[in-house]
Parts: sequence; C-alpha cells; structure tokens
Amino acid sequence: METKSDCPFSELPRGQFCLHLDLTLCAGMKKSFLFSALYAAFIFGGRHLMNKRAKFELRKPLVLWSLSLAVFSIFGAVRTGAYMLYILMTKGLKQSVCDQSFYIGPVSKFWAYAFVLSKAPELGDTIFIILRKQKLIFLHWYHHITVLLYSWYSYKDMVAGGGWFMTMNYGVHAVMYSYYALRAAGFRVSRKFAMFITLSQITQMLIGCVINYLVFSWMQQGQCHSHVQNIIWSSLMYLSYFVLFCHFFFEAYIGKTRKERKVD
Repeated sequence: METKSDCPFSELPRGQFCLHLDLTLCAGMKKSFLFSALYAAFIFGGRHLMNKRAKFELRKPLVLWSLSLAVFSIFGAVRTGAYMLYILMTKGLKQSVCDQSFYIGPVSKFWAYAFVLSKAPELGDTIFIILRKQKLIFLHWYHHITVLLYSWYSYKDMVAGGGWFMTMNYGVHAVMYSYYALRAAGFRVSRKFAMFITLSQITQMLIGCVINYLVFSWMQQGQCHSHVQNIIWSSLMYLSYFVLFCHFFFEAYIGKTRKERKVD
C-alpha cells in the first residue's frame, strides 16, 4: 500500500521531483534546530576554550574557505539572477514575486536547493572567528542562525518571494566572500568596498520587506502562494536585520570616522 508523501514536490508532474537526501528539507526542520543548537554551543564553548589559548592564524584555510563560498555564490547569483531577470522582463514584477516556477525550473531548482543546504556549512564562518580570536558580534551569529531556520522552514512550502530572497542573497554573498578572500590573502582592499557591502546588505533587507508586503497584498487576491505566519516571520527577520546592519554601519564607519577626527 502506498503512503502519500508530505513533500510538496511529490505531486508535481513527471520530471519534477524532490531530492530525497539524508538532509532532505521536506523533513529537515528538526535538523535545522539541531544544527543551530550545536552552533550556539560551539560559540560559547569555543570562546571559553580559546580564552587561555593562543589564536590560530589559519590564513590559508580561510582563503580557501572564503574563495570557495565566493565562487559558489557567484555561480548561484549568475544562474538565479538570469532566471529572475528573464521572468521580470517577460512577465513582470508580480509574476517574478508570485511565480513558484523558481523552485521547479530546470536550472533554478538546483540553485534553490543548493542555497538552502548551503546555510548549514556557512556556519563555518564562525569557526574561523573563534579560533582566530576575532571579535564576534551579535549580528553575525544571529544572522546565521535565523537564516538557516527560516530557509529550511520556507523551502518546503515553496512560498512566493523566494526567488527574490535567494537571488539577492547570492549576489551580496558573491561580493562579500570575494572581499573576505582578498583580505585573507593579504591584499589591501579599500574601506569603501566594505562600506559598499554593508550598504548592499541594508538595501537587501529593505527590498526583502517590500517583497513581503507585495506577497501579502497579492496573497489576498489569491495570486501569491504563501501564508500569514511565514510573512510575519520573514518580515520580523528582515526588519531586525535592517536595524542591526544600520547600527553596524554607523558604528563601523560613521562613528569610527568621527572618533578618528576627534583624535586628530
């Protein structure tokens, strides 16, 4: 006797399928909470252990790590960006936001799945920060945990707006990890580059809020597939990121510049 799968892809036409791996996201929410708990334990335990230890340099591993994520993000940005641009130019803004084909398209479905899975290994960024005894800010680990939880939570429902969210994240990460790789390799990179990245992140959060508003509005008309609970969580997440990134920008660039001028 056949049992009905709870995977949303199980009822798609032939050729459109759900990838049943050990980390399948149709039943992966428990794993995302487990990863988040282990991640938090590592943060507090790792910092405690490193208090009395000399820092590790890890320059070469960091270059390879950042470069790998940069290449992955660049490919993801190009592939998903091309798809989203095509939908936007040929079918308009509403279709680009509401259309679920991003999750099942011949190319985009792979990059959508890869995006969500990548949020687990991206937690490795923090390992380098702790082992190298660098400053670990709240924004860093809060962002990692919440993106992991929300991505794994939303993917299984194929909610509207996902194409925009993933493409923006790929694009920003392509620039950000390229910057990290250059810095780790010892290249001098202009401070304006770092400012540009943070401004890009702030812009990303604003657009995310706008997309959530559009999804909610069009959902009332029966044109966007989502649910109120998802929109609420997504909106709270993007709003909190917006506030935290704005605060970081002020502290890292504006406030720091003012202090330097006073010293001079």
